[in-house]
Amino acid sequence: METMNQRVKKLSFFDVQLIKWGNIFFALFIVKLIPQIMNVNIGWFVVLCILCIIKPFYVFWIKND
Repeated sequence: METMNQRVKKLSFFDVQLIKWGNIFFALFIVKLIPQIMNVNIGWFVVLCILCIIKPFYVFWIKND
């Protein structure tokens, strides 16, 4: 795990943004392959978004080391 932390620390802000946009374009690619995904109720997307945000939010704002 420590090795991975050292590798992540090498990434610049620009690198992180490129990773983020790469993931967005990958998601769009999947949606183009399987368009039925977009027929899902928007509430599911909101719930999944909140579930994905909980841990980083806690670590960044609440957790004290």
